[in-house]
Order: sequence, then structure tokens, then C-alpha cells
Amino acid sequence: MSPDLARLIAGQMFLHACMAGARMAIPLLALKQGFSPVAVGALLALFALSPMFLALPAGRYSDRRGLQKLTRMSVVLAASGIFLSAIWPIFPVMCLSALAVGGATGMVLIALQRHVGRMAKDPAELKVAFSWLSLGPAVSNFLGPVAAGLLIDFAGPSAGDVSGFRWAFLLMAVFPLFTWFWVRQVPELPLSPELPNAQPRRALDLLAEPMMRRLLSVNWLLSSCWDVHTFLVPVLGHERGYSASVVGSILGAFALASAFIRICLPFISRHVKEHQIITFAMASTGVIFAFYPLMPTPWAMGACSVMLGLVLGTVQPMIMSTLHQITPPHRQGEALGLRLMSINASSVFMPMVFGAVGAIAGVAPVFWVVGAAVGAGSRAAWFLRPSHANAHAHAHAHAHAHASKP
Repeated sequence: MSPDLARLIAGQMFLHACMAGARMAIPLLALKQGFSPVAVGALLALFALSPMFLALPAGRYSDRRGLQKLTRMSVVLAASGIFLSAIWPIFPVMCLSALAVGGATGMVLIALQRHVGRMAKDPAELKVAFSWLSLGPAVSNFLGPVAAGLLIDFAGPSAGDVSGFRWAFLLMAVFPLFTWFWVRQVPELPLSPELPNAQPRRALDLLAEPMMRRLLSVNWLLSSCWDVHTFLVPVLGHERGYSASVVGSILGAFALASAFIRICLPFISRHVKEHQIITFAMASTGVIFAFYPLMPTPWAMGACSVMLGLVLGTVQPMIMSTLHQITPPHRQGEALGLRLMSINASSVFMPMVFGAVGAIAGVAPVFWVVGAAVGAGSRAAWFLRPSHANAHAHAHAHAHAHASKP
């Protein structure tokens, strides 16, 4: 792993930890203040709503300006947004904080992913680089909530006291500053030579490419699997009378398995192609979802959760590697924005769909329908094979970027 890649991973980790901690602390404070679960659900949706609208403009901006400027804006937006909740911990301000932190995290994610893709020399390096980069969110999903939870419990233990939440928000506001500390040391890469002569473009131009449509549909199916698991496991546990700690342990097993496989992925990906890993993950997810709601005990559900984490944890780096190979170099930021926009749209709307269907038909049919859909989609994943022309274009863009360095 190069020093620049390590800095980018650290930078992504701290900003993502800010969002992960805020996603836990803000809803808890809203519930403590007496707001309804519906209001808290809407508050959580705001974390995904802002990147849904900002992703495409941020991707285009990163194509024009590169890494550093977008990172600086995002760091200021995230730090100031969550700092407002530390000063005024009231519901309207927390809504603003959710919008700011969610949007800032999405923009930095696009800028970092684009930069890492341009650093790689060939498709083999792409797979390895994105496998390492995917470790950042896996670590931050643990770091952010645990740090915020400790401050909430130990800095403001008395009933009705919000000082613990204030300290947690202050810590979350400091995390983005660490992001800037690490990312500012990474040298900017030259812009793609195609950009100055590029014609006015629309996102629909990217969707006109069959490979891009196939990639986004596969990515959407797999993102829905994450959402359905996160949303329905607590519902299934509640129906069976499991305690909150048991349900949390089942979900925690999924997160740990996902983090573990991402540690192994840089070595696995040297020997297996992207489309093979994605196809296997989709087919395996379909089978696991078929049996998941039939598991009779928490231990059996935990085993399914581990297996699901192992297969779904492999997908995102392979999707990112494929996307960089099938997209023109001067539009990679825009393509990343389009992908992030579709994922966040799914995160906003799909839990509502799952909830409505689950209330009518029960939890098991939702698992089975989503599992059948993702299993059927594995055929599309098998044909996600970038052509040699795409790979050559990526290698040419990389060579130009490094030749242009001062």
C-alpha cells in the first residue's frame, strides 16, 4: 500500500466516523426529547437525502477541480454542521446537521474514489486499491458510534441532561479536521486531457452505455440487500421477542464479517476477476435470503448474518474497479456521483417499501422476493466484463497523469 493511499484511507475513515457517530447520537437525542419514531425515521432519512441531490454536481466538480477543493468544502460543511447541534441541540438544528454531514460525507467519498481510481496503473491495481479503501468505512462504522456512545454515557449520565450529547457532537465535529490533516498531504493529479475539449454532457449520456446501466442495476440490487438486512433483522427479532442486545449482536456479526473479508480482499482479488466475485456474491445472497427468515434461533440467524457479511463485503470494491474501467477518464467523478445518487435514493425510499410490504405480507416474503431478484440479477453481473479497449483507455489516462506531474 502506498503512503498516499494510506492517507486517503485515514481521511475517509475520520469523516465517515463523523457521520456514523452522528447517525447514532442524533436519533437517540431526538427520542430522548420525546419525538416520535416517525419523526426520528425522517431525521435518519436526511443523512441519505442530501447526498442523493449533491452526488452528481459533486462528481462533475471533482472532474473539473480534482481532490483538494471538494475535500476542503466538505470538511468545513461537516464540521460546522455537526457543531451547530453541539451549541443548539434542538430538532430543527439536528435536521440541518444530518443534511450537512450526509452531504459532506458523500462528496468526499466521490472525490477520494475518483482520485484512487486515477492513481491505479491497471485493472489489477484498481481491485487492490479499492479493496484497501473499503476498509475505511468498516473501521469508522465501529469507531464513530462507540466513541459517541461512550461520551453520551459518561459525560452526561443524569436524566434529562444533554451535556453528554453535546460532547459527542463536539468530538464528531473534530473528526473532519483529521480528514483534512491526512488528505491535504496527498498531491493533486492532473486533470484528464479530454476535459478541455469535452462537449456539454448530461448524466443520461452515461446511462446510454449498456455496461453502465448493467452496473448500476447490479449495484442497486446489492444495495437493497444491505438495506433489507439492516431494516428487517430488528423487525424479525422483535417479532420473536429477542432482546436489543441479541439483535445488535446479529447485526454486529454482519459488520465484523464484512470488515474481515475486506482485509482479505486485496489478496483474493489478485486471483479472481471482478465479475466473478460479484456474480458469486449475488447468487450466494439469493440463497442466504431464502433461508434467513426460516432460521429458528438467534445463533442460526447470526450464522446467516456472518455468511451474508462475507459475501456482500466483497462487492463494493469490485463495483468501483469495474466502474473506473468502463467510464471515460474525464467523467469518472460524474459516474461515481450517479452511482452514489442511486444508492442514496434506495436508502431513502426502499425501507419505506420494505416496511409497507412487511406489514401486509410479513417479513419472510420480503426476504424471499429480494433474494429472488438479486439471484436472478447474477446473470447480469456475469457480463460485467470491461473490454480491452476500456482497460487500455484507463492505462493511457494513468500514464498521461503521471507523465504530467511536475
